[in-house]
Amino acid sequence: MATVTVRDETATGRAIDQWPLAGLPERISARELVRLRVREEVARFNAEQADVFRGLVRPTDAEATLNGYRVGRGRRLDWERQADAACAAFAHNGFVLLVGERQVEDLDEEIDLLVDPEVAFVRLVPLVGG
Repeated sequence: MATVTVRDETATGRAIDQWPLAGLPERISARELVRLRVREEVARFNAEQADVFRGLVRPTDAEATLNGYRVGRGRRLDWERQADAACAAFAHNGFVLLVGERQVEDLDEEIDLLVDPEVAFVRLVPLVGG
């Protein structure tokens, strides 16, 4: 089993958050990695019962805030719905996935987590007007 360091970054490379994700297989598709990351962050949010979600993608009916998405205290999120939204966001250039020093181009790409144990999710901000 592998442990990776998951890091969220801005488009300029500034780290926003970082945490270990343990118990992963040594080889995994990018899609499964995204889904497991989202499952973990939703589980943490639901356990904490916070009112601000600091996740990869915006939950439905959530308001964007400076440090996440305001969803309301006590609301539970569905990790599968969030994971589906994350995969769709990847397909529409909502974020870039970097494994080691390279960019992942396809969610079906297989990743060797023993070779590249650091994964960065770089959120992209759409340009105004297009």
